[in-house]
Amino acid sequence: MTHGYHKYPAKFIPPLAARLIEKYTQPDALVVDPFMGSGTTLVEAMLYGRRTVGVDINPIAWLITKAKTTPINPETLRLGLTNLYDALPVNSEGQLISPLLGKVPKLEHERIDYWFIEPNRSELEVVLFLIKQEPNQSVRYFMLCGFSNILKNCSRWLMRSSKPTVDKNKKIPPLVPTLKRQLKYMEKRNALFWGKMKGKAYSVVVHRGDARELPVLKNSIDLIVTSPPYVTSYEYADLHQLGNIILGFTTDLRELRKSFIGSIQAEENQADLLSPLAQETVQALETVDKSEGRGALTYFQSMQQCLQEMKNKLRPGGRTCIVIGNTALKKVPIPNAEIFVETGLAQGLQLEELIKREIPSKILPQTRDPKTGRFTSAAKAKALAYPEEYIIVLKK
Repeated sequence: MTHGYHKYPAKFIPPLAARLIEKYTQPDALVVDPFMGSGTTLVEAMLYGRRTVGVDINPIAWLITKAKTTPINPETLRLGLTNLYDALPVNSEGQLISPLLGKVPKLEHERIDYWFIEPNRSELEVVLFLIKQEPNQSVRYFMLCGFSNILKNCSRWLMRSSKPTVDKNKKIPPLVPTLKRQLKYMEKRNALFWGKMKGKAYSVVVHRGDARELPVLKNSIDLIVTSPPYVTSYEYADLHQLGNIILGFTTDLRELRKSFIGSIQAEENQADLLSPLAQETVQALETVDKSEGRGALTYFQSMQQCLQEMKNKLRPGGRTCIVIGNTALKKVPIPNAEIFVETGLAQGLQLEELIKREIPSKILPQTRDPKTGRFTSAAKAKALAYPEEYIIVLKK
């Protein structure tokens, strides 16, 4: 299907979302993902004939999910892509040959100048200008999604790193041929999705917003399937800075970071932690690193508010399925699964099931270097990644 449209860190596994949707809901049920990321839950819900709503604070997540959940008539898409390709001729080295170079609106931001070198730096502006001329909104979002996905590859970004790191020895591919390959791959996936959804009625809402304010009525959700962010595990604003800046979603990364749950720069709130384990974890982290301790406190406070919002919006008998792993920060154990369970129980939810599953090491290496984000030995790691995860099923 459309799951391969765009890379996304800690991406949800489609078969897992599908199993939970099939097990706990019937056709036309409402399935919600408060941390939709790249939209995996929403796509699977559509395929199973469920109504679905997704929420994420990340503008790039919104764009990816809009593209992935929109089946486009293949003929309509082919026409739009053909027009774009015709406007992007290249020479034998893959460099753009266009009278528009230097004559379209300039992308002005220090981060763009930092990450991109010529000729890709100038070609970005022409490609973005032409995509924005596409009159069909669905096709335009499709193109922007593909464009966003190639930005790291066509910049100085170190591809094997989980943090923004420059690769000084990188052989940077030409922008336009890379984009065309990406869009042609996506075109094939859209055709499959169109074939599956053709003739079916579906309801999907993709919302950019805070998981603590879900855009649905109280007592209306049949099932929540989500994989929330971890304690300072990823700085999503930094990881998606290229797309968010180039596509015009933000000019101030610092302000964008503050809005993300799990970011060390997120603003604190005054909620008391309901989970004793969360309290103990925060205290242990503060002993090692006060900044990390404050970040963990803010994270657990925010996630507690998210769980309360989930409970409020679930119908009686509805379920919340949370996929999360235990990890460590500054070598302090972070028992996320147990904390989520304690918090849910304190808020009046019932623990229906707790499933533990191992994650193959080939999919998720276990440790990362604290400075570069490259995978490394446990002795050097600031944060241990999660070789296993838990599926927590809480019932209202």
